[in-house]
Amino acid sequence: MSVNKKPGGAGDQRGGFGLGLIVGLLLGLAIALGVALYVTKVPIPFVDKVPQRSAEQDEAEAKANKDWNPNAPLSPGHAKSRATSASGVVAPAPTVASAPTATAPVAAAATKPAASAAAPAPAPAAAASKPEAGGVVFFVQAGAFQQPAEAEQQRAKLAMQGFNAKVYEKESNGRLVYRVRIGPFDAKADAEKLQADVEAAGLEAALVRAQR
Repeated sequence: MSVNKKPGGAGDQRGGFGLGLIVGLLLGLAIALGVALYVTKVPIPFVDKVPQRSAEQDEAEAKANKDWNPNAPLSPGHAKSRATSASGVVAPAPTVASAPTATAPVAAAATKPAASAAAPAPAPAAAASKPEAGGVVFFVQAGAFQQPAEAEQQRAKLAMQGFNAKVYEKESNGRLVYRVRIGPFDAKADAEKLQADVEAAGLEAALVRAQR
């Protein structure tokens, strides 16, 4: 009995293994390429957060490290400069309010009793306003005229200035005299005050004493 053998069985196995190996390599390369692209695009933690230093900063740091003196804090000049800087930041002393503001009420209180003490001053004036003894009265005479028309004219001038005057007729040395007077006043002080007012208005005035 003869056995039929299939030719090329081992060759097919070797061909399939080689093809699988090639496909696996291609897949591995593709995966490696994808991973590489992903890694280059994604920021690396704790690396991108570090600030980038410029060449000037590196040069300044190198110069500072070169000139650094570990004993510099112990030198007198450094201690003096630190004391100066420390004194520069001391807060200014608070300003004290000026004292004169507190003395103002005292001065006002001191002047108030003086004003109250000076209040009774008008008492002598009140005493002077008392009527004179012996039935004497006072007039403010604004003129004496021989013609009644002149006396009336003077009375009208006084009335225009706010003074209430009257014309008094009296015989003197055999002639009639017309006197323009304001009054009578019982107190001499009142008559003197009115006399000053009439003179201030620019009119003639004289103080006359008469019996009641």
